[in-house]
Amino acid sequence: MRLRLIAALLLSTSVAATALSTQSAAQSSAPSESTRLKPTALPVVETVPQPRDAPYPGGTIKLEVDVTDTVRRIFRVKETIPVASSGPLTLMMPQWLPGNHAPRGQIEKLNGLRITANGKDVPWTRDPLDVYAFHVSVPEGARSVVAEFEFLSATAPNQGRVVVTDKMLNLQWEAVSLYPAGYYTRQIPIQATVTYPDGWQAATALRGRRTGSTIAYDPTDYEVLQDSPVFAGKYFKAVDLGKNVTLNMVADSPGELEFRPEQMAAHRKLVDEALALFGARHFDHYDFLLAITDEMGGIGLEHHRSSENQVDTGYFPKWNDGPGERNLLPHEFSHSWDGKFRRPDLLWTPTFSVPMQDNLLWVYEGQDQFWGYVLGARSGLYSKEQTLDAYAHIAAKLDTTRGREWRAMGDTTHDPIISARRPKGWASWQRSEDYYNEGMLIWLEADAIMRKQSGGRKGLDDFARAFFGTHDGDFGELLYNRQDVIDTLNAIVPYDWAAFLTERVDRPSKEAPKNGLTMGGYRLTYAETPGSTTKSVETSQKLVDQSFGVGLTVKNDGEIAGVVWDSAAFKSGFTIGSKIMAVNGTEYSPDVFKAALKDSKDPKKPVEIILKRDKNYRTISLDYSGGLRYPRLEKTGEGDGSLDMLLKPRT
Repeated sequence: MRLRLIAALLLSTSVAATALSTQSAAQSSAPSESTRLKPTALPVVETVPQPRDAPYPGGTIKLEVDVTDTVRRIFRVKETIPVASSGPLTLMMPQWLPGNHAPRGQIEKLNGLRITANGKDVPWTRDPLDVYAFHVSVPEGARSVVAEFEFLSATAPNQGRVVVTDKMLNLQWEAVSLYPAGYYTRQIPIQATVTYPDGWQAATALRGRRTGSTIAYDPTDYEVLQDSPVFAGKYFKAVDLGKNVTLNMVADSPGELEFRPEQMAAHRKLVDEALALFGARHFDHYDFLLAITDEMGGIGLEHHRSSENQVDTGYFPKWNDGPGERNLLPHEFSHSWDGKFRRPDLLWTPTFSVPMQDNLLWVYEGQDQFWGYVLGARSGLYSKEQTLDAYAHIAAKLDTTRGREWRAMGDTTHDPIISARRPKGWASWQRSEDYYNEGMLIWLEADAIMRKQSGGRKGLDDFARAFFGTHDGDFGELLYNRQDVIDTLNAIVPYDWAAFLTERVDRPSKEAPKNGLTMGGYRLTYAETPGSTTKSVETSQKLVDQSFGVGLTVKNDGEIAGVVWDSAAFKSGFTIGSKIMAVNGTEYSPDVFKAALKDSKDPKKPVEIILKRDKNYRTISLDYSGGLRYPRLEKTGEGDGSLDMLLKPRT
């Protein structure tokens, strides 16, 4: 024993000596402060001219676009930009796009750029700080420069939204034009001409003159041009909805454009109800652009005198199968008043290169989500029962958003910039753009409070008319801030609206704000069968949504599409992308899965799941006994409550 101890001591001494030697060598090789290089930051030099509210001195830009190459899905552009003098000129591609709430300009798809003056090439340089900017030097004697390029639209969804098929296209002017920096975009005159495929018809808020397959649109300014996109297609139908509002439809096939009189009557009533609600209008004419397609990419985007809308095929033929996507048109139409005419002060920008600040999207989008459902119900696009089912689904879904415990709803207004709408692995904990639906629930509560405080004499209709319905006939923008919202609410019904909004917008919370439902005469309950909205979601997305119970959303092939944070499924180790192979020894199917969850209330019938992740399999005994859970609203009182009154037609 003694010899072994001595050997051990010698060994430890040797190791220690080696460690000290290594440490000493490391210290001696480390640079001292006197030898460490310390560069000094260079100043950041902004080379893009700041915008000023003055007329562009060059004159009217001529924009020529050829969209006939629907096979390769390439838009070809020639843009003649007049100039007042020689010297520096910066041309911009739009980056911050209204309605997108984030920098969404597709600069990567602008290719083949060539700039000439008097027929000779003019070199261009991309700005390293703002890659949407191109600097050129206009040569002496040149009266204009010509920019030619291609916009290479997506040929597959993994490249971005598909905007061209062999039957239709969506032309957005920001993708096919440049504008001179240094001026408010409303001060830049432009005239656009587009050549379409033979036989196609086109719709836009712009007006113009057609010659063969080419349409020369009337001169306008660049701000209005960007706000006036085009839908064009082989199969096209336009329907007059009255009040200078037109429903312009393109579709994958002629049969998708066939509708019954009562279906179109609901669209006409939507126009009547919206004008009755807001009182004023901020458009000379309005064009719904509606694509009924499974081929062109989805969109719902507001504009002042139009909106871009895409719904899946079956919009008219499957009308009786459920509400489907019929909330889209009421939502986007409301934006003409809320978001386009009346706009948060920091969301309005003078050009498309100035960053937007999204803080008030819970008004901009929350109010519009609110009015979208209300106008859908009042017009008959949604039945009252379908609207109540939608409210139940939304409230229950928001209750599964555990991220509300650390992240206030108001912070989600920054999500379009933070995540750029990329998929999330733990959406219920990360939160997403909840300012839409949670904003709607806040405004439902505000309406209920106003009705209660005023004895039923006032409601959010009065706010809509006072806030959005001013300046009849004005097609511009009226800006507002948070205090303006509070002041208008107080002018209608005095209340501590500042504290109300602070609590619901700025503070984390344990559950969704459902007081608008309870004060309105309903309460959120759960049943074993889905309501119309949840059923429609499950059918259209081909999945089972049990986020309300076990905490899982599962595609019909067994792939996990969603896991609620800290739910029974979360605690059992489920993750997005895993796949359920079998349930209680039987191959997975939606019916087998739902039957097992339904039986889970019986302690003698545990749920055994075989789960595959990558190449690995494991068996999970799911610790859950809550059964199937689907949200419903249950009436709690006699007669009409404030929610019933809110949904009643006004015309």
